[in-house]
Amino acid sequence: MELSDAGLRGQVLRGQVLRGDRPAPLNLEAPLPPLTCRAGMPLELEPLGDMLGDLLVREKLLDAFVMASLPPEATEVRVIAWPGGIDPDDPEQELRRLNPDLGLGFDLAEACLDLTNLPGAEARSLVALTPRRLVEAWIEVFNFAGAQLERLASAQSCQLSALQGVLADGADDELVLLVNSNPEQVRLMFLREGLPVFERAIPRQGPSVVAEIERSVLFYRRQDPSLTRLRLLLCEPLPEAEQLELETRLAIGAELLDHGDFGSLVLQGLAVPDLTP
Repeated sequence: MELSDAGLRGQVLRGQVLRGDRPAPLNLEAPLPPLTCRAGMPLELEPLGDMLGDLLVREKLLDAFVMASLPPEATEVRVIAWPGGIDPDDPEQELRRLNPDLGLGFDLAEACLDLTNLPGAEARSLVALTPRRLVEAWIEVFNFAGAQLERLASAQSCQLSALQGVLADGADDELVLLVNSNPEQVRLMFLREGLPVFERAIPRQGPSVVAEIERSVLFYRRQDPSLTRLRLLLCEPLPEAEQLELETRLAIGAELLDHGDFGSLVLQGLAVPDLTP
């Protein structure tokens, strides 16, 4: 189940049944009741839970185990390089002890976080951080729904899990732009060697989406002049894709990602075993 409050085709959630590793057709879709969620935080827990419970009852899924993704606005993702080049025995405890400035919009002490050690010679971890009160609020929503919540993951981590094969052959000098588009905004995630390095949401009501994407890419390339290749991955069709290729200096070819039998990249990533946080 994918949760969103960012105008994703006018829906707050969509989902499908997974039997073994085979997804059934997308069958859960529901509009977001007004004023029930803001910036990923559920505000009206019981009404949202009732709506979700009604959906599960209608589809005869109340006994099913639920894997859900948080709205992308709810989570921030960072890559941690451990001091001394050694992975700690307890990464979460060590990160909380070090308490580095991660540029978050909330305190690390008040966050739920999941860490995954990254392969390679360097001691690094991928960490997804979400305010604890937001996680607890969504858990309460599922409790009101009577759902059996098995996993609550970040949307970003789900996408990275789904992209493992796509990114496996990436070049060292390549910057990947992952683009999520909906009628209200365009969300960018920049990936370097398969890891997230920058995120940004561009409202459609503001300046030109194409100009803002170009500005973001040029800004990042100034931070890392070694980047000579650019790759554009679209989670959904991007109306501005042709303009982006023709009228900017990015010189990138857009690739529309194939979700297979899944309704979205996030749902595809939720189904990947051993999901990153």
